Amino acid sequence: MLDLFLKIFLTIFVVMDPLGAVPLFISVAGGLDEAQKRATIRKAIVISFIVMALFILAGRFILGFFGISPGAFSVAGGVLFFLMSIDMLFGQPKRTRTSTEEGGDDYTQSIAVFPLAIPYISGPGLITTIMLYAAGPTPALETTLLLFASVILCLLAMFASLSASSLILRALGRTGVSVIERIMGLLLSGLSIQFVYEGLVRLGVLRA
Repeated sequence: MLDLFLKIFLTIFVVMDPLGAVPLFISVAGGLDEAQKRATIRKAIVISFIVMALFILAGRFILGFFGISPGAFSVAGGVLFFLMSIDMLFGQPKRTRTSTEEGGDDYTQSIAVFPLAIPYISGPGLITTIMLYAAGPTPALETTLLLFASVILCLLAMFASLSASSLILRALGRTGVSVIERIMGLLLSGLSIQFVYEGLVRLGVLRA
């Protein structure tokens, strides 16, 4: 059980990439005062948790409703993770945009939802990760508890990272954050191939 928890936690942590969110947060929230930044971070974390909780609880049913086998989804998820890892390894810019013309509380709420909560924190990659594990061969209750524990720990790491974003950027610099993001991308590339392999095994294409 500990091995499965570490695997789930590591995958979610790498895909969520708390340190990689620092430059994005500073770029979209640079004009806010400290109180507004804290409010933005809290809203983004809460919204992300709600989105992820929905897919943790309904992941198996969603795949079953659309008739997608866990093996096929595992292969698809692995391919998606591989594309994400390439972006991380080569330092591709994030494709999230938001308007800088909004102001006040409306702007604070806007960036908390987009691009922070969706699609950065709880984006397609993280939703895919959750559904992959939710549809796995382990008992549903055990997997659900491990997913919730991993998500909560990773969101706490994201909260700490965003709250200390200015300090982190001063300590590591953009180069340091970029290096860490590339290391995360390398780990994710390995995980992506593992997901493809496991999916092919579950589809009966390969032998375990």
